[in-house]
Amino acid sequence: MIFTSPTDGRLTIAEMLAAIERFIAVDEAGRYKLIIGTDSQTHHGETMFVTAVIVHRIGKGARFFFHRQSRPPVQDLRQRVYLETAASLETVQRMQRDPAFQRIIDLPIEIHVDIGTTGATRSMIQEIVGWVTSVGYTVKIKPQSYGASAVADRYTK
Repeated sequence: MIFTSPTDGRLTIAEMLAAIERFIAVDEAGRYKLIIGTDSQTHHGETMFVTAVIVHRIGKGARFFFHRQSRPPVQDLRQRVYLETAASLETVQRMQRDPAFQRIIDLPIEIHVDIGTTGATRSMIQEIVGWVTSVGYTVKIKPQSYGASAVADRYTK
């Protein structure tokens, strides 16, 4: 799984975790959280899924990384939201399997999901939020889910 950083270029998960460590080392007294969010968009006969990993130094900026994956077109909104959520959870699991993750394990983790209380996704809130919280993560929906609805969304096009 390769991630792209606007700052560091193409990185493996281990290299991304090392970049996160370096970002934290600049201000070890700062408060941080790790955010993972996925968004998708269907166009040109494919659905592009983008997963963003963001380390947020609360009140003092952030650094982000993203992974793009093209799949055959997924037209069904419910299926796309489930695939987006699964991609975010899979990314966290892959990160946790890397030994470098142990050095940042204390960061609070948030999963950002591109659903909200208005629009077609409102009927999915309870089941998606229940799924993510049942595996032990804090979940954010629109308008607080900027990891999916802003950062990842920017790279789906």
